[in-house]
Amino acid sequence: MAGDSSGGGRPGQEAPISLPGRLLGQNRKFLDFFWDIAKQDREVRLVATEGLIRHLQESQKDDDILKYTLKRLIDGLAATREASRPGFSLALAQVLQVFEEIPLLKVLEQIKEKHNLGRIKKKLFRNALFGNFFGVLALFQSGRLAKDLKALLECVQLLQVLAEHHAHLKDLPRKTLADIVSEIPEGVFEEVLFSALEDDLTSAFSTPGQLYLLLVGIQKFPGVLYPEKLKELLGTDAVVTAENVPKLLEVLKMAVKSEKKDRTLPSVGLDLMKVALKEGSFELFWKEVVENGLLKDNSGPCSYMCYRLLGSAFPLLSLGQLKMILRGEVMRQYGTHVVCTQLPDRFKFAPEMEAYVSAFLEGCPDAEKQLAVMVGFSTLTNQGHPVVPTFWKVVRHLLPAALLKYICWLKDMFLDPDLDACVDFATKRQKQNEKQSHVEKSEHSITRLRKWVVGRLAGIIENPQIKREEEFVMDVTRFCFFHAFFETKKPTSEIPETEAVPSVPLKEPSRAAAASSFFSLLQHMSSMPALGESAKAEAMRKKHLHGLTASGEPWIYVLVRYADVLLSQPKHVKVVTPFGNEAKAAWDRMLQTVEDLRKTEKKNPALKTSAFQHLLLLVGIHLFKSPTECMDLLNDLQSCAKRAFGEKPKKKAAAAGAKEEPSWVEVTVEVLLSLLAQSSGLIRKVCKSVFGLIAQHMTKGALQLVLDVFDPQQDQDEESAIVVVEETHKKKMQKDVRGDGAAGESSESSCEDDSEEDDDESDDEAENGKTDSEDEKDEEMDENFRHQLMNVLQAGNALGGDDSDEDVDDETMMSLDENLSALFAEQQKRIQAKKDEREKMRKEKILRRDFKIKVLDLVEVFLTKQAENPLVFHIIDPLLLVIEQSMSSEASKQEQDYLRKTADIFTNHLCRSKQYCKNVAPIREELHTLLESLVKRACRQNDSSVALYCFSASLYIFRVLRGNLAGEAAAESEEQEKQPKNRRKSTQTPPASVIGSLDLERVTTAYRDALNLFLTKRNSPLTGSMFLDLFERHPIMCKQLIQTVAKSITAGARQHQQAQACMLLQKALQTRQFRLSISDEEWEELIRESTNQVTETLKMVSEFKVKVDQEKVLKGLELLNFLLRTVTQQKLNVDLTDLRGVLQALSQHEGFGKSTRLGNIYWNVMALLGFTRPAKEKVSAQPKNPTEAEPVKRKKKGFLPASKKRSNRKKVPKQPGENGAERSKEAVADGPEAVPAKKRKKRKNKRKRGGGGGESQNQAPEQQGSVAKKTKLPPGTAKETGSKPGDLKKKKKKAKKGQKLVHVDGN
Repeated sequence: MAGDSSGGGRPGQEAPISLPGRLLGQNRKFLDFFWDIAKQDREVRLVATEGLIRHLQESQKDDDILKYTLKRLIDGLAATREASRPGFSLALAQVLQVFEEIPLLKVLEQIKEKHNLGRIKKKLFRNALFGNFFGVLALFQSGRLAKDLKALLECVQLLQVLAEHHAHLKDLPRKTLADIVSEIPEGVFEEVLFSALEDDLTSAFSTPGQLYLLLVGIQKFPGVLYPEKLKELLGTDAVVTAENVPKLLEVLKMAVKSEKKDRTLPSVGLDLMKVALKEGSFELFWKEVVENGLLKDNSGPCSYMCYRLLGSAFPLLSLGQLKMILRGEVMRQYGTHVVCTQLPDRFKFAPEMEAYVSAFLEGCPDAEKQLAVMVGFSTLTNQGHPVVPTFWKVVRHLLPAALLKYICWLKDMFLDPDLDACVDFATKRQKQNEKQSHVEKSEHSITRLRKWVVGRLAGIIENPQIKREEEFVMDVTRFCFFHAFFETKKPTSEIPETEAVPSVPLKEPSRAAAASSFFSLLQHMSSMPALGESAKAEAMRKKHLHGLTASGEPWIYVLVRYADVLLSQPKHVKVVTPFGNEAKAAWDRMLQTVEDLRKTEKKNPALKTSAFQHLLLLVGIHLFKSPTECMDLLNDLQSCAKRAFGEKPKKKAAAAGAKEEPSWVEVTVEVLLSLLAQSSGLIRKVCKSVFGLIAQHMTKGALQLVLDVFDPQQDQDEESAIVVVEETHKKKMQKDVRGDGAAGESSESSCEDDSEEDDDESDDEAENGKTDSEDEKDEEMDENFRHQLMNVLQAGNALGGDDSDEDVDDETMMSLDENLSALFAEQQKRIQAKKDEREKMRKEKILRRDFKIKVLDLVEVFLTKQAENPLVFHIIDPLLLVIEQSMSSEASKQEQDYLRKTADIFTNHLCRSKQYCKNVAPIREELHTLLESLVKRACRQNDSSVALYCFSASLYIFRVLRGNLAGEAAAESEEQEKQPKNRRKSTQTPPASVIGSLDLERVTTAYRDALNLFLTKRNSPLTGSMFLDLFERHPIMCKQLIQTVAKSITAGARQHQQAQACMLLQKALQTRQFRLSISDEEWEELIRESTNQVTETLKMVSEFKVKVDQEKVLKGLELLNFLLRTVTQQKLNVDLTDLRGVLQALSQHEGFGKSTRLGNIYWNVMALLGFTRPAKEKVSAQPKNPTEAEPVKRKKKGFLPASKKRSNRKKVPKQPGENGAERSKEAVADGPEAVPAKKRKKRKNKRKRGGGGGESQNQAPEQQGSVAKKTKLPPGTAKETGSKPGDLKKKKKKAKKGQKLVHVDGN
């Protein structure tokens, strides 16, 4: 401990740190650095390391601090916490890097000395291994190891020793050794390390770490190892040779097993591939080591290593090598893996492979290589269908040149499918179930490939991350449109699509897929911003104009003009679907009408002009898909357009009872409804847009056409046609989907037979689920079948003459078998017919519900666009009918979505709409009738949730009838409030003009009847929140209903209704508009009456057994709180004598003190009456009469043995309680002075009594006495709370006595 603590000289070797105590007491912040370095948080460790370095630099003259730092850091290298070791290692590396005067060899010796593997205990051996390893790692990370050759050599030797303990350190020493080799100069490696590492390099094929070390040396120092020394080490001039393939394969398998859990590519595998590329033996490595070695191991880890090698090889290979591996067995095996792992619980490698491809495409500047990789994955097919999705995100990284070439390749594959260029495969199940001939199989594969190609083309256009130009988008869209609906008769340069004729004729599924992709593109283009870099396109994007080209033309109009060009070239192209003269005439009329509308729009822009253009173009383009249906729609639309723009229809001879022609709006709505029956997202979007454009022209008849869809009585016949159209379309689409999805479904089943069987069983159970009524029908059918079966069997037995089979001849048995087989075949047909009928009904129901959900879009648009239209009131009843029916129907997901959407539209777009009809004078009577019916409808409901919708609708009608004058009334009320009281009387009652078109008496009658029903009927669908909403939104009703509410406080049907009446009365009294609507005398009388009502209802309370009792008292006390505050503040003349007595008696009832909230509000009310809430005071330890308290003690301590009860009974007279409560009180008051020895026990008793004093807070105010005196408790309360501490003392004394007696007996 000698030495000057402030001196700067270096101490001797025998005392490394001259004065450790000085360091520990000098700077607490310095020591905290070491604690922070050992913490789990990486950021905290880094900050602590920086602080430590800064502190050492500031105190460089103090060698003791530096030595102490080295000691602490070296000790921490073997910390038991895994997160601490890297922290200390990094800190040591930073210290050695900053202070270069510290010799590395000396530090290494300290590390070896501190973590000596030969002297360490077995329990700490693992920590010592990590201490040595992280010590070497710190020396290496300091960056000085290459300069100190002796320290470098010793570090390498120490790592070689540590590498033998693979069980603890795994491959960490070998990897660190390889990192050291990669960082040192070539001369140092050749002169210093080669001799030390020669044994490891010679045994390169023994372990992955040694092979990795060799591969790193070869890549870093090829001049040292190639070729002479490499031949001396391995016996060959190269690493990847035919001789070494088995050895390399074994090492790679070992590496796979060691990193199986990490799911990463072993470094030795990637470096071996790099060395193979350098040696020119990549094909040998890929064919023999990867495909014929690892891939044939048939284990998951080896297969995943092959896939990772495939993904990692993309940036390293040439174009020819890329094409070679993309057509190899690894790709085929990867495709099988993708198809077979579609189940959710299987490990999927596809996301990882997508990351490899994405990284390659993003960093590759060669368009040809990008194209090769995209084509390679696009030709990996399962029976013709590529395994990659049609919408693949990696396409966004393609260069423009590569993207254009890829698009051209896709078109060529569609027109001239080259199955030989595909890496095709089939799963086990597909091979087992294969029954097609070679020709059929080829056609099936071509169809699947073409479907995928058009889907991929559409996916590229719809990807917003790809930079697109108008020509590019139009080219793909025209390609899909042409091959969906046209075919080439003779090529022509005017139509580029005719120059390439499909080598294999297109079939219907391929054309259907092309049509689906075209309409999908059309839907996307209708909402796509303008493309290009022109100023006009930029201006359109700023204005958020979508669906237009840069020239301002709608995309659909451009495509219609292109279709017209095709139709005008009958010598070169023809329509696939017959396009007769009528269809061509309808097409021409449509084009002419659109041109006329465009001219009209330039002169006089109008919304309905755009609406008719949208509809005509949409129906016109669908003319190629279904000509027969669209021709009628086009004719109706053209007649509507003529009538909408002023052309009157020709007058016909008026016949008796002839109906008037419907208006153009009604016909347009019918067309929209017909279009919505088709399952097309484009049509649904356009119909919604068009309906919004014509909403301002809506008539009652047109709106009724929409609302009739929701009427269950009227929609049966209309929807049957819709169902038929939709069903046929669905069947076609299902066939297509089955074709497209066969790759996933069948192959998935091939790989997971059991899983698919389970899924099939569950699907069958779901599809064939039967209701109870259907089960009954099946039982009746089974009875008929049994009867027929018995008849057949009896007929057979009659022919035999006896029941025994021995007497029946062969002819009889043959006839019996024929009859039975016929009977069972007929029964099977009946069962299948029943199943088909049920399935048909189920699908029709789903389609009808889906159609109604689409029509709800139109209702939502109308309510949004035309909220002030009087026709809005006609929507209320149909929507309520939908809600009522959906609430009582089955709870399928589609039904829930239908109900949820209907309720959202009804609540948010109708009842809570900020805009509403202003001019309601002409329909004033109808609205009053509607309001009354809504209130009555709410009262008749069985479900409160449905009643809430009806009641909300009535409040909406109330607001409409009252109009905007409600705001003016509120302003006037504010002015009245500012006036003095003597002037306020003359303007207290608002004039009748304030309530607009509202008949107050009529509305009051409706709501009063509903309020009476709610407060007097036990099971009412109405709730208190409904009337709270009424009072809040329409305060004028408070005055009208206040008397009914006040009377119901005592006259309510049950406690719940009485509590709700208290709540409603409090809400009404707190409303400012209501206060201003009555005079001061009326207000005082109302307060007095309300107080009396609450007093009477509280008198009826006798106990608190159930929750409704507490609820009633709680609401009553809350109302009293407001009433008493009002009486006090406004100094009203209200008699509160009876109320005091009722409240004092209220706290004596059983169960009063159970609710904390009730106790708090009770004492708030009592405080307003002048009573003080008692504190948690000390209570007497003894009851007034011990003999009377004994039974209570027995009940409390029913589980105590009898001997203890007798001893307690003997101790009772000894306590100072003979003279009653006064003596007991004195004993409590004088206890600490009189008996000092018991002071400790009395403190314990006080703490125990503190938790039991809750009941004293709720005692009657008359028993309190003055504030200065101690409060007396009710007799029952005093016995219970006072007996417990005394009993506790007695138990302790008895326990001590019992111990002494046992001890004496033992002696």
